[in-house]
Amino acid sequence: MRKKLLLSIVSLAIAGIAPLALPGVAVAAPTAAAPHAAPALAAVLADPRRDKDRARDAFRHPAETLAFARIAPGMTVVDYLPGDGWYTRAVVPFLGEKGRYIALFRAPRPDQVDPVTTFPAKATGWTGAPADRIAAYGTAVIPDAANGTVDRVLLMREMHNMLTYGWLYGDLKAIRALLKPDGLLVIEQHRAPAGASADYTDGSKGYLREKDVVALVEAMGFELVDKSEVNANPKDTANWPDGVWTLPPAYTLKDKDRDRYAAIGESDRMTLLFRKRP
Repeated sequence: MRKKLLLSIVSLAIAGIAPLALPGVAVAAPTAAAPHAAPALAAVLADPRRDKDRARDAFRHPAETLAFARIAPGMTVVDYLPGDGWYTRAVVPFLGEKGRYIALFRAPRPDQVDPVTTFPAKATGWTGAPADRIAAYGTAVIPDAANGTVDRVLLMREMHNMLTYGWLYGDLKAIRALLKPDGLLVIEQHRAPAGASADYTDGSKGYLREKDVVALVEAMGFELVDKSEVNANPKDTANWPDGVWTLPPAYTLKDKDRDRYAAIGESDRMTLLFRKRP
């Protein structure tokens, strides 16, 4: 009964997705597979393998976000810096037998194990998918044969790190090369108020202004085709002295005012869709 309820809730969420009309922007049409994708995605998100991940669904909205990204079974999808695999455990099963998932990583520090060598086995263990459907590349050593083969790229809450550590130019260039012509890049990013200072939005606090993100990405050969408020949180004032990590799930201040931050929830986030342009 619980699984059927979850399937119903997720299916309704997916069915409720509607693109926002952007003045002067031609919105890309959903893929033909999209209507058939909703039940499959609902089943994936209700799978017991995601029981721990599901605790954050109310804040991360995976059904709505993946539908907004126009991801469909059979696609090749890149996940930039997938972390502990929160989206991996949803995307890999959803892509199905004909799909392919590629994790994209930065080069490790000397004291770190290279995730390119360890992540595929982890992802196989999490999802049960065969190894030939999962790959991992470093941003500086992408095989030439992979370029131009990717349908979608997920860049989830990493733009601030790209800006802070100087990865932005090289990694967006690599992402663009991976995408097929007209391939789509979905960006979810902690959002600062439009009037936030340059010092606060330099990446060090986790928050960026939406117009800055759009300008940076468009300058790298993409065009904005859609945006969504699905990951918005009006309770987040996005002006915390210790940055976005003040809020859950990080709680950088530990027990100090924890109930207050728990009531706010996870950060206010922009969700943007870009197309690779000629």
